[in-house]
Amino acid sequence: MPREIIITPDAPSSPLYSQGVRAGSHVYVSGMVGVHVTTGALAGATVQEQTRQALANCETVLKAGGAGLQDVVEIGVLLTRPEDFVGLNEEYARWFPSDPPARYVAKLGVELPGILVSIRMTAITA
Repeated sequence: MPREIIITPDAPSSPLYSQGVRAGSHVYVSGMVGVHVTTGALAGATVQEQTRQALANCETVLKAGGAGLQDVVEIGVLLTRPEDFVGLNEEYARWFPSDPPARYVAKLGVELPGILVSIRMTAITA
């Protein structure tokens, strides 16, 4: 099955990974952090602010790949500080108020200055 690299100027990027990859009806979004693409700055110092921006960045990549949040079947969350779990859930629940996708949360093993959360997604489109 051929794969299509998803590229959008509206989400953070790196030459080290693709923002997303579409393979058939599957859309895979790389781990996104809470950085504003226009400024390159963190969305804020709280996990809620960074979660909100990371989810917005994921949504942007999904759209560029022909998918949306309603198509997401699985989300992976990496937290720098496990004690931020409650704050993560506060913001996350606003994005997925009912019938949320499958999810895992683990500790981010790499220390990145100021980064509190990284979120990746998998979506399936019709």
